[in-house]
Amino acid sequence: MPSLTIENYVKAIYLTCAHEGKALASTGDIAGRLVVSPGTVTSMLKTLSDAGLAEYRPYEGVRLTEAGRLLALRVLRRHRLIELFLVRTLDLSWDEVHDEAENMEHAVSDLLIDRIDEYLGFPAVDPHGDPIPASDGTVRHTGGWPLSNWETGRPFRLVRVLDQSPEFLRYLSDCGLPLGAEGTLASRRSATGAVHIRIGEREAALAQEASEKLIVTTVDDPEHESS
Repeated sequence: MPSLTIENYVKAIYLTCAHEGKALASTGDIAGRLVVSPGTVTSMLKTLSDAGLAEYRPYEGVRLTEAGRLLALRVLRRHRLIELFLVRTLDLSWDEVHDEAENMEHAVSDLLIDRIDEYLGFPAVDPHGDPIPASDGTVRHTGGWPLSNWETGRPFRLVRVLDQSPEFLRYLSDCGLPLGAEGTLASRRSATGAVHIRIGEREAALAQEASEKLIVTTVDDPEHESS
């Protein structure tokens, strides 16, 4: 069985490449995500390479092998299903579940995760809109566009949040922007990129950096009706 550390590293490499569109994750990327020193990362990447889980190129970066990718997706499957289970069954909020899932994802069996998946009705996404990998390692493409690129005056539905820090998620809740919220981009400030949105009777202003972390789609998009 892979160790907790190995699982954390392959997950960090996968997320860095997937979220940032990179072919290789740098030691700095991984050190920042795991809050460890670059020297610690370099040592661990050599271990992953020896285990056949990653291909490490000194001074360039690292990519996962197929075995490493499948392991990363197993860990993400556990994490995201646990998050959704905690939200639906224990009524935890979306800003409370990440740390709990981080602790539990290494302790549960794939059998238990498959039962949770069945119990929840084989959901496509977790409470933040991230796709839940299937047991065979396939990942459903969720689509959507950053709110920062959305057309002014066009209605949208929030389908994914890329920044899942508790502070940011609580901020979105205060703005009336839970997952699935529908609104309209009312205006944009060309100088700063900040956007002004309307959600029902509520209004909110978002900095460009915040709007870049919100993935939206059209309100009538059939791919996201059940999200």
